[in-house]
This record gives sequence, structure tokens and C-alpha cells, in this order.
Amino acid sequence: MDEASLEGALNELAKQFGEGADFTHSKLADLAKKAEANRQQLQKSINTLQELLDYLRVCIKYQAFDLEATRRENTYLRKLLEDNNNNNRDDGSDRQA
Repeated sequence: MDEASLEGALNELAKQFGEGADFTHSKLADLAKKAEANRQQLQKSINTLQELLDYLRVCIKYQAFDLEATRRENTYLRKLLEDNNNNNRDDGSDRQA
């Protein structure tokens, strides 16, 4: 085998390895792009979930506040009714006497 044919064979071999490396490289690049896209989607989902949890917390706090206010109003109105009933009884007993 002479030097020219050896050099040609080596060039052909290097070319074949280069093509294989390019295929592997492109496959790895595609996988890296997919992994990055998946990471971004996951981060977006986490951010959305965090916002929804924050909104849920606010809604629960508002509902607790509203419940407490309703209880206070209910207690106040019951007291007014009792006072009104007591006043009516007192007025009625004075009239009968």
C-alpha cells in the first residue's frame, strides 16, 4: 500500500468517524433542546401552581374573615332582638298592671 492510498483510506476513515460524530452530536443537541424545553415547561407549571396556591390562600383568608364578621353580626342582631323582646315584655307587663 503506497502513501497516497493510505492517506486516502485515512481520510475516508476520518470522514466516516466525523459523520458518526456529527450524528451523535446532533442527537445529543436535540436531546438537550428537548430537556431545556421540558425544564421550561416544568418551571412554567410550577409558577402557575404557586400563583394558584397564593390565590387559594387569599380566598381562604377572606372566607375566614367573612365567617367571623357574619358571626359577630349574628351575635349583635340576636342581642338586639333579645333587648327588643325584653323591652316589649316590660312594656306589656306595665300595661296589664
